[in-house]
Amino acid sequence: MTARGDGRRPKYQRIAEELKEAIKAGEYGPGDRLPGENDLMATYQVARMTARQALGVLQNEGVAEARKGAGVFVREFRPLRRRGVQRLARDGWGEGRSVWADEVGERELVVDQVAVSEGPAPAGVAEVLGIGAGEAACVRSRRFVLDGKPVLLARSFLPVEVVAGSAIAREDTGPGGIYARLAELGYRPVRFREEIRSRMPSREEAERLRLGAGTPVIVIVRTAFAEGGRAVEVNEMILDSSAYVLEYDIEA
Repeated sequence: MTARGDGRRPKYQRIAEELKEAIKAGEYGPGDRLPGENDLMATYQVARMTARQALGVLQNEGVAEARKGAGVFVREFRPLRRRGVQRLARDGWGEGRSVWADEVGERELVVDQVAVSEGPAPAGVAEVLGIGAGEAACVRSRRFVLDGKPVLLARSFLPVEVVAGSAIAREDTGPGGIYARLAELGYRPVRFREEIRSRMPSREEAERLRLGAGTPVIVIVRTAFAEGGRAVEVNEMILDSSAYVLEYDIEA
């Protein structure tokens, strides 16, 4: 291999680009070990730090993952295509299906680290839900693991007066999830709003999602509205950006 491209770019970036081209061409498939630091040093006549930075680029972009004591391997995880409009359609959760059903297909999805409690909502969330500052909300926290890899952290806030004593206040909300239960309580969601931004993760988020250094997260805050415009849920989701493609199919 010989580093190609703009000579003004740092060597490690050119090496990383060549490795990515090799992966796209099928020279290295999912699960294959990539050339190590010593291999890159010899091939490109570069210092160890340069070789390490090149491999780091692939890890930060989610293309490869390091395995302690074994090397750096092409990542086997397939990105998850999140269909932002279809997943919230009433004919899904209204019939008892998970909003994840069409996205994961036959892949294994596990919801772990589930916690349900009552506690004060952040000021902005309390305002959206129409509850007083410091007033308790029902808080549901979950981690979603796909094919053994954590991909999303979610924390929902709901008015206690709406969900107290219902399945929403338990770990397992039953078929159709939160929205099906809200409908049974007379607060069927009729509209959703999602706000999306990107940022670097907190230390806790990086640990829970097992993110490589330098990997950003996507933050999606979804608000569910019932008839009359009342907000009945605010859900803050933290996504591993390397694990997702966000798709929005919108009629013109």
